[in-house]
Amino acid sequence: MTDSSDRTRRKHRSLRRWIRWGFVLWAVVAMSWLADSVRTRGVDENTLRSNRRVSVLNDAMSLTFVPASTSGHTGLVFICGSGIAAEAYAPLLRPVAEEGYPVFVVRLPYRFAPLESHKRMAVDRAREVIVAHPEVTHWVIAGHSLGAALAARMANADAASLAAMVLVATTHPKDVNLSFLRIPVMKVYASNDGVAPPDRVLANRGLLPPHTKWVEIAGGNHSQFGRYGHQLFDGTATIRREEQEALTRSGILDVLAEIGGSK
Repeated sequence: MTDSSDRTRRKHRSLRRWIRWGFVLWAVVAMSWLADSVRTRGVDENTLRSNRRVSVLNDAMSLTFVPASTSGHTGLVFICGSGIAAEAYAPLLRPVAEEGYPVFVVRLPYRFAPLESHKRMAVDRAREVIVAHPEVTHWVIAGHSLGAALAARMANADAASLAAMVLVATTHPKDVNLSFLRIPVMKVYASNDGVAPPDRVLANRGLLPPHTKWVEIAGGNHSQFGRYGHQLFDGTATIRREEQEALTRSGILDVLAEIGGSK
């Protein structure tokens, strides 16, 4: 009886050991897949280099595109999505700088801003950009996915320091009412977005001002707002990434031009 009990206990220990190793293997594979899905890809190195038209500054806090010739005193602060490197937004946003608007792409702490303290830190980084550049008097705050949620948070707290807001591919705001905002607001979303589906985006439209401009990108998805892989749960895009970027950029430029013309 004792031998039988010992064999049973050994089998149970062996089974538990295999389960633990199986879990570890699953975690490693899942994390590797996640890291690869948000890896920057397809960005021309020249997009990240300075030339006569745009100076590129790259540091731990942000990626900055400064035009040699400006369109006035209007600038853009764009907060990255969760897990997405600032460089992945360069093809979308460098052309904005080429139109004469300084662009500051704010990185999330630890790429994913996993803790609430990291999210506050990201908003603080956006605030620091504004303070560090007093020559810019009209600021448009924007962001993609989690970055858009943080942009909405910043607008709620610092509306007086902002001239406009552009939210890209997010269901936020969903826990705070921003209908009081008087500044121009634009919401950009994609019809095939599986991460921020249109029905969930539109369900919260009452939390934005009545004058909000809604821009739907037909055939676009969540992942094509930047240059990286296919995110988990996202839908399949039926338009090219370059087309989705161009439509998004057009909306951002419309807002910047509106603000620039209201000085």
